[in-house]
Amino acid sequence: MLRGVLGKAFRLAGYTIQYGCIAHCAFEYVGGVVMCSGPSMEPTIQNSDIVFAENLSRHFYAIQRGDIVIAKSPSDPKSNICKRVIGLEGDKILTTSPSDIFKNRS
Repeated sequence: MLRGVLGKAFRLAGYTIQYGCIAHCAFEYVGGVVMCSGPSMEPTIQNSDIVFAENLSRHFYAIQRGDIVIAKSPSDPKSNICKRVIGLEGDKILTTSPSDIFKNRS
């Protein structure tokens, strides 16, 4: 009797570990649910909206203008921020007046 109970317990533990590994890989490499914070994407995405983020396109396709990317907030690493891509590497920026956008923030 004890052997049967232990066998079932070990099988349950094995299945739990297997499904946990599958869920981890799915959320890490395929996509997951993310809560974005900040008003910068309004009205498309509101503050504290929950979105499904897929991770496959960053491996198979290049990021393009208009895409929405999710990143860790530099001020609070526990929260995520959502931003729309408006420029890519190599783009030229035309300004009409001097700006301090590109000054080093030390």
